[in-house]
Amino acid sequence: MLTTDIHRGNKVNEYLKNLEKIEFVVTYACTGKCKHCSEGEHSLRGKHIPPDSAANAVRKIASEYTIKTVMTFGGEPLLYPDTVYEIHKTATELGIAKRQVITNGYFSNDISRIREIAVRLAECGVNDVLLSADAFHQESIPFETIKIFANEAKKANLPIRIQPAWLLSKNDDNPYNLKTKEILREFYKLGIEENEGNIIFPEGNAKKYLADYFIDSVNENPYVENPKDVKCISFDPNGNVLNGNFYSQDIMDIIDKYTP
Repeated sequence: MLTTDIHRGNKVNEYLKNLEKIEFVVTYACTGKCKHCSEGEHSLRGKHIPPDSAANAVRKIASEYTIKTVMTFGGEPLLYPDTVYEIHKTATELGIAKRQVITNGYFSNDISRIREIAVRLAECGVNDVLLSADAFHQESIPFETIKIFANEAKKANLPIRIQPAWLLSKNDDNPYNLKTKEILREFYKLGIEENEGNIIFPEGNAKKYLADYFIDSVNENPYVENPKDVKCISFDPNGNVLNGNFYSQDIMDIIDKYTP
């Protein structure tokens, strides 16, 4: 369904008339083995979105819609940093205001490599790094290594905040949340504050490993888009987006033809 956008004079899909955010799940490959992960088990290898394909999609969408935010995450997106760089470099060139990366901070044990990636993230225009750190991530991800990344991000003048995962709610005093609050205090000492974080919902690993916590809870996925008023579109590593695949179809054709 197409309608005329009076602000730009272009034909836009009625269901995406409020589109303002683009997300890229760069890869499902991950260095963590988190029991709260909604995507389930991960490996260290997997498909990833090619840099040029992602950048071209951003350019095309931004030429027709007023995009305010571009986000890259995973899996661990910095296992494929060239894709992350190209996406945010393009978003910067297009004047997209918010350019976010969500990372667990563990993509290398080499300090020089960690420093290089932090510098390149700053150079390509990333202006909001959300570092996933909490009781769940730190079960399999070394805390000292992510502290190194956090420090290198600060040296590179990358804005960085901690993005913890809360079980049931931030105010629930379960053992996981108490451990997360201990971890956050360590980051406060480094001058790094927390973002509001995420509330865990019972899907993937969380449904498998944390089921007992959800017996009396109604925690459903709070991040599901309204299919009739899509404000954010998300690309996955297989190329799937909306009801199409941008590896084999033009992204604007996918958007134009989208119906809930």
